[in-house]
Amino acid sequence: MTVTLPRRKTPLETFADPEIRVEGRDKVSGKAQYTGDVTKPNMLWAAFAVSSVPHARIVSIDTSAAKEVPGVRAILTGADIGDKRFGRHMHDWPVLAFEKVRFIGERVAAVAAETKDAAEEAARLIDVEYDELPAVFVGSEALKPDAPILHEDSAKYIFASGKRPPVDHPNLQGRVTHRKGAPDLEPLFKAAHRVFDHRFTTPRQHHGYIEPRACLVQVDPDGVVRVYSPCKSPFRLRQQMSVVTGVPAEKIIVEPTYIGGDFGGKGLVVDEFACYYLARATGRPVKAVMSYVDELQGTNCRHPSEIRVRTGVDKDGKFLVHHGEIIYNGGAYAATKPGKDLIPGQVGWGTVGYHVPNVLLEVRSAYTNTTPSGHMRAPADVQTFFAWEIHVDVIARELGVDPLELRLRNVIKDGDTALTGEHMLEPKGREVLETLRRETDWSTPMPPGRGRGISFVCRHTGGGKTSLRLRLHPNDEVDVLYGTPDQGSGSATVIRRIISAELGIEPEKISIRRGSTDEAPNDPGAGASRVTHIMGRATLDAVEKLRPHVGKKRSDTIEVSGAYNGEHHDAEHPADYSFSAFAVDVEVDRATGEVTLLGATLSVEVGPIINPVAHRGQIEGGFVYGVGGAFFEELIDEDGKLSALNLGEYKLPTQMDVPPLRTIHVAAGIANGPYGAKMAGELSNSGVAPAVANAVYNAVGAQLTTFPITAERVYEALTS
Repeated sequence: MTVTLPRRKTPLETFADPEIRVEGRDKVSGKAQYTGDVTKPNMLWAAFAVSSVPHARIVSIDTSAAKEVPGVRAILTGADIGDKRFGRHMHDWPVLAFEKVRFIGERVAAVAAETKDAAEEAARLIDVEYDELPAVFVGSEALKPDAPILHEDSAKYIFASGKRPPVDHPNLQGRVTHRKGAPDLEPLFKAAHRVFDHRFTTPRQHHGYIEPRACLVQVDPDGVVRVYSPCKSPFRLRQQMSVVTGVPAEKIIVEPTYIGGDFGGKGLVVDEFACYYLARATGRPVKAVMSYVDELQGTNCRHPSEIRVRTGVDKDGKFLVHHGEIIYNGGAYAATKPGKDLIPGQVGWGTVGYHVPNVLLEVRSAYTNTTPSGHMRAPADVQTFFAWEIHVDVIARELGVDPLELRLRNVIKDGDTALTGEHMLEPKGREVLETLRRETDWSTPMPPGRGRGISFVCRHTGGGKTSLRLRLHPNDEVDVLYGTPDQGSGSATVIRRIISAELGIEPEKISIRRGSTDEAPNDPGAGASRVTHIMGRATLDAVEKLRPHVGKKRSDTIEVSGAYNGEHHDAEHPADYSFSAFAVDVEVDRATGEVTLLGATLSVEVGPIINPVAHRGQIEGGFVYGVGGAFFEELIDEDGKLSALNLGEYKLPTQMDVPPLRTIHVAAGIANGPYGAKMAGELSNSGVAPAVANAVYNAVGAQLTTFPITAERVYEALTS
């Protein structure tokens, strides 16, 4: 008798079935411990006195009334701890303001007390006398020759990669210049059939995560410093803490806690350093939990920008030459940015998916007396794609070419390099655009007052170096120890699914644990849309080492390490880029300017999907995130003071704001991720605002050059 055994599913077939998230039950049951949930015996609470002026010398700080509040155990100022500064790359942000303040909301003094109420009352009673200085609030204004100088001693600041490159203006945080093709572009502009020159601005925005920042710092009797923080880069936090405090990195342990939302914001930490000094001064653990007032005015936000785009084209609309200029408003400190160039994103410009043979791109980030700017979901892309994609629509309109057709004429193809010379592995932009045209019935006219707009974006899959450890027990149960924080994307589930599919082990027999920095392997942290790429490849590396031992009789436990290094982006190792195209339908009321989002179609390039539920959450959640940015979210700065300091005034999108959304997947080619997987987290938010702006123009002829796209702005464009 012949017995036919059922065929074992391939990993990709297994991944087609959705899976419950590893941490899902803990989160919905309340068992998951976030930083705000952590308590310690004998714990004190921290609160901060903050600056009420944007730029001033500190004349005096009177803490006498604050010290009389019952329960106060310590009050520290910058004079007490010295000129201690932190940063992700540039250490320019004082733990507590030292000699001067540079933005409204900057921490001036720190209080530790027995209760949160006592600490906050004492902080309110601290009296600071200021000698106000001239202030500057706009990036381009800050770079003028006569602008007030914010950092007179910036050459002395610690720079993580060695000596900071010289700057040509003291208010310049960072600068990057990219050239491609001809060294002199002006003759090419003169020879072009048409030249288009447009200017745009983009606003300051907050990440909108549900969990406010919190931290708890404890100094053990043996000198070991334990830090509980929602930081998504714990190993980098450990290194920063060591630089600031002088404590050896091996004596600093960043403990794992859950992260209640990130969207780019929680790579920066602010209060952990001050809490260390309070803990050292009192000999007791110290905890701080921010309010949304603290969050919105005292942490990092999306960089506002001023953008000029100038492009020369031939008679068919082919892009010949481009000059781009961007000035980012970096706020009072550059500490928020992890890269050595001190600009948002990797090159400060969304990698445009068009082939342009001749390019000059100049990107600058400036110090201003405003809330420090940092990374937010798709940093740089949101700002620059808004400018680029409206720019492309105007070019198409002026040349009498369909805007989708113009994009197809210029889309990058195999062998081309992107705007700033990036090498792409099998770009699929053409397929994405053609899919959008087919699936939206693009050529059908819209009724009066309605319009359809398009945008086209792309983003790289991030790299990095990481590792993890797997232990295989005699009963074929597997323990996993890794160091990547899960900021909500489901990295633990990806790891478990790969192990289960590859080794044929039931998911219930695979235990996943994120370790503290003293036990888990080093990891760059979550961000840059890299986690599935690098952690997935490291998992596959470990699985191959365990495979020969699975299902075999043995009495020992086997431990292996898996590692991967994805840091290569050159002609021999082109990077992965994912493309997406958006078509949105709107209706505009000419009498009021009100815009109603009727529906949207998203054509998105995807590789093999390891967890379909999480992937859909990233793509569609990213689109909703983009809706918020396109229509509502703006931190308006009035002479350095933000006008919205709570989530009642700073509006986030709700379910009622989400239109019918159809997402069409376009199969990717080969890619570096596990099984050829690509990124998803930062692919679908940056194209929403330009698509809406283009739709509004097509509906009623209102040309917008900034967002959010409010009724007031549309009405002004219609009537001006």
